[in-house]
Amino acid sequence: MAEQARQRQRKRPNGSASGLTARIGILGSGFSGLGMAIRLKLDGCEDFVVLEKAADLGGTWRENTYPGAACDVPSHLYCYSFEPNPDWSRLFAPQAEILAYLRRCADKYDVRRFIQFQTEVVSARFDDAARLWEVRTRDGRVMHFQILVAGKGALHVPSVPKLDGAERFRGPAFHSAQWDHSVDLTGKRVAVIGSGASAIQVVPSIAPRVARLDYYQRTPPWVLPRGDRDYSRLEKQLFRALPFAGWLHRQRIYWTLEPRVLAFTVDPRIMSLAARLGRRNIARHVADRELRSKLTPRYTMGCKRTLISDDYYQALVRPNVEVVTDGIAEIRESGIVTKDGRVRDVDVLVYCTGFKVSELLSGMDIRGAAGRSLADDWSEGARSFYGITVSGYPNLFFLMGPNTGLGHNSMIYMIESQIHYVLGAIRSLDERGAATADVRPDVQERFSERLHRRLDRSVWASGCQSWYLDEQGRNSTTWPGFTFEYRARTRRFDPAHYQLA
Repeated sequence: MAEQARQRQRKRPNGSASGLTARIGILGSGFSGLGMAIRLKLDGCEDFVVLEKAADLGGTWRENTYPGAACDVPSHLYCYSFEPNPDWSRLFAPQAEILAYLRRCADKYDVRRFIQFQTEVVSARFDDAARLWEVRTRDGRVMHFQILVAGKGALHVPSVPKLDGAERFRGPAFHSAQWDHSVDLTGKRVAVIGSGASAIQVVPSIAPRVARLDYYQRTPPWVLPRGDRDYSRLEKQLFRALPFAGWLHRQRIYWTLEPRVLAFTVDPRIMSLAARLGRRNIARHVADRELRSKLTPRYTMGCKRTLISDDYYQALVRPNVEVVTDGIAEIRESGIVTKDGRVRDVDVLVYCTGFKVSELLSGMDIRGAAGRSLADDWSEGARSFYGITVSGYPNLFFLMGPNTGLGHNSMIYMIESQIHYVLGAIRSLDERGAATADVRPDVQERFSERLHRRLDRSVWASGCQSWYLDEQGRNSTTWPGFTFEYRARTRRFDPAHYQLA
C-alpha cells in the first residue's frame, strides 16, 4: 500500500510545478495534526505541510503549563497506538511528559521538517475554478493545497469571563492556559476563578505555598478519586522487554473505561451509582457540613464534565483556603467584591475558566464552494458527517471536529479513527482519478438527525448548563456512543456518501 502511494505521488506534479504549496495542508501540530503528518509519511506521502501558529509543536500540551497540569486519561491509552511509550512515569502523565512524548514522535518519524512554525492561518477559501484551497496567513503569505486537514482541536481559545472592573486590577492576572511563570505565588493572596478541570489541578498545587487562596466556585463539579500512582521500575522494564505486555495493559484500560458510556448515553440513571461514590468522596474528606453542602453538586453526574483528583477536597479544607460561592459583583484595583458586599484583597488573579470549545474556527475565516461561509453555516450549531467532513466544503477534513468529544475514554482513539478515514479519502481520490470529495448534503442531514436524536436522550441533555452546549443549547461537542462504534463506522471511506469530481 505504501509503495502504491509512492507511485501515485510520483505521478503527480510537484508543488512548485503545479502551483501548489503542497498537496495536503495540515493545520496544527498537536496530537491531531502531528498524528496526521506521521501517518501520511508512513503511508508513503511526503507531499504535505503542517502550519503551526506557535514556535513549537504540542497543541494544548504546549499551551497548558500551569501547576499540576496532567492528563485525566491513563497514560498508556493517551498515546498513539503505533508509538506506545513503555516509560510513562505515572498512571496519569503530567504535562511536561506528554509534551516530551510528542516531541520524540516528531523527531523519530522525521516530520518536524514539514512543520512551518509561527504560521497562523487567518483564512481558507476554496477556489471553485482551480479546485484548490487558498490559505492566507497572519503575515500575508498565500498557500494553495488540494486537501486541507484542520487539526486545531477544541482546547486552544481561552475563555475569560467579562467581569466588571477586571481591567482595573493592578496585580498579575492570567488564564491558566497562559500561566505567567514569572509570578512567584509564595506568600501571596491568590484568587482562583472557575471550578473546572484546570482548577482542580491548580488549587491543590498552589494552596500549600500561598498565604491565602480564595476559590470562586459558581457550580461545584462532580469529582471522583483519580487513583494515580507511579509505575514501578519493574513494570517499565516489563513494558520495554515485552511490548505485548504494554498492549495488554492498554487494552485493559480501554475496556475498563469504555462501558462507562452506557451511563452517559443509554440510561443516565446509571449515573446515580457513580454519584454515590462522588458524595462519599466529599464526605470522606470534608467534615464541615456547610462546606460539604457548597461542594455537593445538584445536577446529574455527567451533565457537566466529571473530574478526577486525589487531592482536590484535601486542598479545600486547608485553613488558608476559602470556597467562595457568592457571585462576583466587581473587581477593584486590589481585590474582588462579591454580591454580598464583602471585599477580599487579592495579589494575583487566576482564571481557570476553560476554553471556548464551541468556537472551533475562532480567528479563522473558512469559505467553501461558491463562497459559502462556515461561520454562517454553523451559526445555529455545527453540522458535519462524523465530525470529519462538511457538505459544501470539498476536500476539507476535520480532526476532533464537531460531536467527536468524549466523556469516558481517550480522544487519541477517536483521532486515530479520523486519521484513518482521511487516509481512506485520499486513496479513494487517487484510485478514482478525482480531484475533490464533498459529502452529500442528504447524507450529512440524515447523520445529523440520527446523532441528535441520540444526544437528546443523553445525560448531557439532562438540564444543566455546560461547555458541551453552544449558545443555542445544542450539543455540538460530544459523541453519543461507544468509541469502537465510531471506529467501525469510520473504518472505510465510502465514495457513495460523497460527490466526487
